[in-house]
Amino acid sequence: MDNFDLAINFGDVFLNGELVNCNIGIKGGKIAALSKDVLNGEKVIDAKGKTVLPGTVDPHVHIRVPGNEYRETFLTGTEEAALGGVTTVLEMPISSPPPYSLEIVENRMSIAANEVVVDIAFFGAAGTDQKDCIIPCSKSGIAAFKTFLHEAPEGREKEFIGLTAPDTGDQYELMEILAETGLITAFHAENNDMIKKNIARLRKEGKTSPIYHERSRPPVVEIETTAKILLFAEKTGAKVEIAHISTPEAALLVQDAKDKGVYAIAETCPHYLFLNEENLIKHGSFAKCNPPVRSEEQREGMWELLRAGFFDIVGSDHAPYTKEEKEKGNGDIFVPPAGFPGLSTRLPLMFTAVKEGKIDLALMVELICENPARIFGLYPQKGVILPGCDADLIIIDPDKKGKIDKNKMFTKCRDSALVYDGWEVYGQPEQTIVRGEVVYEHGAIKVKPGYGRIIKVVH
Repeated sequence: MDNFDLAINFGDVFLNGELVNCNIGIKGGKIAALSKDVLNGEKVIDAKGKTVLPGTVDPHVHIRVPGNEYRETFLTGTEEAALGGVTTVLEMPISSPPPYSLEIVENRMSIAANEVVVDIAFFGAAGTDQKDCIIPCSKSGIAAFKTFLHEAPEGREKEFIGLTAPDTGDQYELMEILAETGLITAFHAENNDMIKKNIARLRKEGKTSPIYHERSRPPVVEIETTAKILLFAEKTGAKVEIAHISTPEAALLVQDAKDKGVYAIAETCPHYLFLNEENLIKHGSFAKCNPPVRSEEQREGMWELLRAGFFDIVGSDHAPYTKEEKEKGNGDIFVPPAGFPGLSTRLPLMFTAVKEGKIDLALMVELICENPARIFGLYPQKGVILPGCDADLIIIDPDKKGKIDKNKMFTKCRDSALVYDGWEVYGQPEQTIVRGEVVYEHGAIKVKPGYGRIIKVVH
């Protein structure tokens, strides 16, 4: 019997859509054997009574480097990922400057290479003000592009250079260029003009308490823009992802577009499945995100469509800001930035939904492991447990209940991670393994900065 670098014995392993009691042999960072026989290794993990899942792939993560290291670095962000069973991060831009050019992408990759503890691939920025950079940038090894359809927030213009397309005419031209690249573009689909008008009206009426964040960005803001982007995709041939969908209606539009032959991906996030506007009222700016959390009726509708297969991926939209930033504005909800940490909570929340019977385990693995890897060119090395693929694995005790504790997080912005703090959940990883190396174990990071690899995606 071969002696492996690492052997994981007696676990219930997720293989081909179901749990199978078997043993895993790992050599050279790859899965070398799946066997009913007990395996030997330089290191052996007894996983009896535990569930072994593919390492999750988070397709929606914002690290803040360069320019805003006080919010997050590649080190703290990927440590937070390991805590949450994320073995591959897909990093979406908001940095100073955003990665709109080949040179900026390469600079970010070089910074990340010295810090990351899990593997990472990058999105590029695509905006109308730097449209000449899009074709060259597409050849840098990025996984996809990201575009915001609103103007840069006031005072944060540097973070959105080459990343925005608020004008409808410019959007169509941009999508013609993006179609040439063959890459997917993730769109933040909210109508800029409607939002500006709504905020001005609400402020004039003195309505600036937390609930008015949602009222300023009602479902129609997302639905209208989703419909437009899907129409433009149909006409231009651009591949599109509608990011962080918050309304069932937008998901239905994506499905309609798919039925017409449009290449369209539907993403949602845990906060649109687990939170509603009552959480916005309770936590104020700490629950502020764009699009906003919705009514309970909308939340329930999202679960129905998730179960029915209308969503392709669930990303965290990890968007860290400091407590001080989230408290700005003296009670004016329109002042603080939108977003909160989510890297380490996505898996426990989704696995708790499995335990509660909201979805089955196979669908969860599709949404947070296999589909993100397939869609963004990382499969079959990532997102699945198969001989020859990267040995990216997470080990959980499926029956152990724990609590989300912001004070145990690695993100620099743990103090603003209030929305799930104290929630009882299942599925918190005991070990996170990246390419056969235990990166996280029982509360501690076990590798040095730079262990993670930069993935350049070949299209």
